[in-house]
Amino acid sequence: MEAEHRVSTLELFFDLVFVFTITQLTVLLADDISLRGAGQVVVIFTVLFWMYGGYAHLTNQVPPDRTARRVLLILAMGAFLVCALAVPTAFGAGGVAFGLGYLCVVLVHSALFTQAHGLGVLWFALPNVLCALVVTAAAYFDGPPAWGLWLLALLIQFVVPQVVQRAAASGQEQAANAERATTTVSDQLGGMSSGHLVERHGLLLIIVFGESVIAIGIGVGSLTLSPGIAAGAFLALAIASALWWMYFVRDEGRAEEVFAETAPERRFKLAMLAYYYAFLPMLLGIAAFAAGVKKTIGHLGEQLDPGPAVVLAGGVAVYLAGDLAFRAVLGIGPARFRAAAMVLVLATVPVGTAAAGMWQLLALVVVLMAALAAEARSCPAPAGPTGSG
Repeated sequence: MEAEHRVSTLELFFDLVFVFTITQLTVLLADDISLRGAGQVVVIFTVLFWMYGGYAHLTNQVPPDRTARRVLLILAMGAFLVCALAVPTAFGAGGVAFGLGYLCVVLVHSALFTQAHGLGVLWFALPNVLCALVVTAAAYFDGPPAWGLWLLALLIQFVVPQVVQRAAASGQEQAANAERATTTVSDQLGGMSSGHLVERHGLLLIIVFGESVIAIGIGVGSLTLSPGIAAGAFLALAIASALWWMYFVRDEGRAEEVFAETAPERRFKLAMLAYYYAFLPMLLGIAAFAAGVKKTIGHLGEQLDPGPAVVLAGGVAVYLAGDLAFRAVLGIGPARFRAAAMVLVLATVPVGTAAAGMWQLLALVVVLMAALAAEARSCPAPAGPTGSG
């Protein structure tokens, strides 16, 4: 029986600080709805989320239950805060601050992991340091060279899991040749607590949903709270609630079951696929949706410009794409209703540009509710705390 390992309040505090980076990315996208702005958001968040995942795995293996560990984790929170503050100008004047903050995040992560795994952490610590140095170097360039360095940082991150897996295979082969048992860093990472892993990422997701609600308030700002504004805010909340329902009522409990049934040595790879590669578009989708709401809420009775209409629908569609990938990785379904919803969500863009923002919000609510109703009839939600109702 796997011992219960719950998420600590310090980890939740850490997540609250990290999510500020997503808030900043929402602001960045809302201020620059273009391919360039969207590209910056995707690249910056992909780099940041890599180290968030690193800390989720870290506290799964090295819980912050000692003073030294807590102090170091708070230091990492401060470094993430620096990165978040620098996000709006990460491709400009704030690039050096972002890079140095990110380097501090990496160094603290490596130091904490060393307490549990010794020098074996070098297999992933050194590539992470190299990635941080590349991001810092990008601050000294403009245009294509800067983009090239950011993309190089992403390439380094995507290679890291392969390096760790090869290191594990090499360690296992050496152990076999020596006829003695050896536990590699990858083996230890693979032995992570399934309950903690799922709970930690679920809490992150709910905090990000909270940021989408804050975006509604920011969008309203000093506008008079008319019946139309109140109705628009309610529709935006209904969309966020439907997306919440899809994961927390339909998916989270089943995800924990899949991880609990997965052999410990295979959990690291499965976690990378489900909670990094699939979760990336889910989180980015919520950020994009929030930016769309921020730009739409004050123009509900007007025809939207193409940018806000695309970001509004595109954010929901990207979330659904990530959710479909998440389900495919874990082997849970069905997928057809959400796939259909993803297509229909994109079809609401002309509603916003030809009719009004209010009608696009309503169309999005109708599509998501219909998908949930069809899915519920086809495959009832599991009973339990997250699957009740």
